[in-house]
Amino acid sequence: MEQSKINRINELYRKSKAEGLTEAEKKEQALLRKQFVADVKKNLTAQLNNIDIQNEDGTIENLGEKYGNKSKKLS
Repeated sequence: MEQSKINRINELYRKSKAEGLTEAEKKEQALLRKQFVADVKKNLTAQLNNIDIQNEDGTIENLGEKYGNKSKKLS
């Protein structure tokens, strides 16, 4: 997510605590938060899919190849 959008989320939060938000600002805040959470989930999934583990027999297994597609099948 772009830093400008993160800054806007923070601005809206501070304004909500200080004086309250208009309906348009509440909608904007909800949309920005939803985008932020989606980006965090996407980045976490990408990181987890790149983890390799070494099995007891010495073979190396990529967790993304083993488990990464399960979330796509559930969608």
